[in-house]
Amino acid sequence: MALPADFQFSQSSLQDYVDCPRRFYLRYLRGLAWPALQAEPALEHERHLQQGVQFHRLVHQHVLGVPSEELSRATADANLSRWWGNYLEHGPADLPEVLYPEAVLSTPLGGHRLVAKYDLIAVDVGRRVVILEWKTYRKRPGRRWLAERLQTRIYRYLLVRAGACLNEGQPLESEQVEMVYWFANFPDHPEGLAYDAAQYQADEVYLTGLIAEIEGLEEEGFPLTGDTERCQYCRYRSLCRRGIRAANMEDAGEELELDDELDFSLDLEQVAEIEF
Repeated sequence: MALPADFQFSQSSLQDYVDCPRRFYLRYLRGLAWPALQAEPALEHERHLQQGVQFHRLVHQHVLGVPSEELSRATADANLSRWWGNYLEHGPADLPEVLYPEAVLSTPLGGHRLVAKYDLIAVDVGRRVVILEWKTYRKRPGRRWLAERLQTRIYRYLLVRAGACLNEGQPLESEQVEMVYWFANFPDHPEGLAYDAAQYQADEVYLTGLIAEIEGLEEEGFPLTGDTERCQYCRYRSLCRRGIRAANMEDAGEELELDDELDFSLDLEQVAEIEF
């Protein structure tokens, strides 16, 4: 099945494909919106999603220079106030001083474009670059799970490949890059993941292979996942005859990313890119 020429791959779309090829097909190729809940109870799940969005907005405004006192007045919600307080008291330390909040990078890969929107990139030009991602997970994921996620692999890879524009035009070395996950519910236990040239090469082979694999599939080549645990938190489960009711969000472990990257549209003229 030929993908649209302007199709853009992101960590969300590629993670969907790895988790369940059928979900990738339904969501990105069919563009099918299926009116099913991702988790129960619905109102609590939706509230947690919105709190995550609001927290990201608060941190973004703070990085841009809005005084914390002014922002604190907008945190009436108890959960949001706690996360915000954790950020102010136990936020990431020892960061490079040049900050790029909500930066977007893109590069051609496998005949398409690979694109990512970062929460924050902190740069010490020519020496060190740190990717910061804010997470509002109810449960803290393990290091191995985080290291294997497409977000980790794509964000570090793409920064090395297309991040010279943030480094005064100097190409970045893999060893200069680190990705840090900071957890609003676990502020004293961030997770830092370093990078190196061997992992960069492995990521390039892996990502290029994934895109080629997707490009070469016909409709019947997008099978359902064999891991039915994933189906409990998938909106398409009833369409795929994998259950009707959503699972309880309190029982979710790493299967449910409550603050997963939102879909976003990009004006390609606004995307920082290196051409190859």
